[in-house]
Amino acid sequence: MYKAYKYRLYPNVNQTRELEITLETHRRLYNQCLAQRKTAYEIEKKSIKYRDQAKWFARENKINPWFARLNAQSAQATMNRLDTTFAAFFRRCKAGEKPGYPRFKSRDRFDSFTYPQVPHGVRLIGNKLRLQHVGLVRVRLHRPTEGKHKTITVKREAGKWYVVIVCDLGEVAVENKNTAAVGIDLGIESFLTTSDGEHIAPLQPLKWKLRKLRVQQRRMDRRNKGGRGRRNARRAVIATHASVANYRCDQHHKIARKLVDKYGLIAVESLNISGMSKNHRLARAVLDAGWGSFLNILKSKAEWAGVEVVEVNAAYTSQTCPSCGAVAKKILSQRQHVCPCGYTAHRDHAAAQVILARGQVGMPPEGRNVEIALHGLGSR
Repeated sequence: MYKAYKYRLYPNVNQTRELEITLETHRRLYNQCLAQRKTAYEIEKKSIKYRDQAKWFARENKINPWFARLNAQSAQATMNRLDTTFAAFFRRCKAGEKPGYPRFKSRDRFDSFTYPQVPHGVRLIGNKLRLQHVGLVRVRLHRPTEGKHKTITVKREAGKWYVVIVCDLGEVAVENKNTAAVGIDLGIESFLTTSDGEHIAPLQPLKWKLRKLRVQQRRMDRRNKGGRGRRNARRAVIATHASVANYRCDQHHKIARKLVDKYGLIAVESLNISGMSKNHRLARAVLDAGWGSFLNILKSKAEWAGVEVVEVNAAYTSQTCPSCGAVAKKILSQRQHVCPCGYTAHRDHAAAQVILARGQVGMPPEGRNVEIALHGLGSR
């Protein structure tokens, strides 16, 4: 089992310069390898593989002083990153999807480099990170790492530097004795509603910052391209977006932790988020809530806690009565579920109960809410 730890780096002026040089060299290596592949195919109809470029780099770093400063395995990780991008491109071509040919990376779109084998070129020594050609960089170790360090990635986000350490903890068996189960319905009026009737307030951090962003972006557009003023205005926009992303991520972690600590089984909808984001009326709200990111965090925390997360079919969960199983279509503005059988509840609460019933189907009777699960069978 693997676990990633992310820490803030505090390099001094000289170390910041060396980190920026290293990052820029990795970017140029990526772009040069992409240019080689593109040119070889356009002129010779020949495909260049990762092994060919690894051999080329082994010769090049002996004569190129900038490439000679790179850690060899870190450079291979950058070339392998490009190879992975091409593999995804060919997979999309075969699947008939929009191909999306790999693009050259500008300075704004290349923000990390990886050391695939620790301690070659990098190691954590106490509360400092030793990097080749950079030195000992101070790290804010807010929690200790566990297991064996496998890979270390250095990232730049909104002008700040971070390190991500992936650790191998081996085989970890976790058993959760909590038998409580819950269904959750993700929404816009409330971020999520549980089958127990709990509502969590809507999570829309971008909406709260839109006015500030509009002012900052207009200010940036008025500045001359390539000038210092535009560069400073752009940094302000990036900092605001980073603040939004950090707040959203923090809330996702806190909500997921509460659910994992309280329940032994969590039923969620299998949502087509990319399809929902194409609805122009709801796209911003759906993407601002970050449902996909939240579900990934929830599954990760559940795995560590021994909690089972079950994805169920999302069809008609909001239209189905959890009491009798009858399906009655409701428009989006209709927020109350009122069934002829006499059952009345908030629309999202009723949907969460249906999700729980679908998630409990197939479980042994002692591990489920029999009454809700049996009624839920009628909703399929």
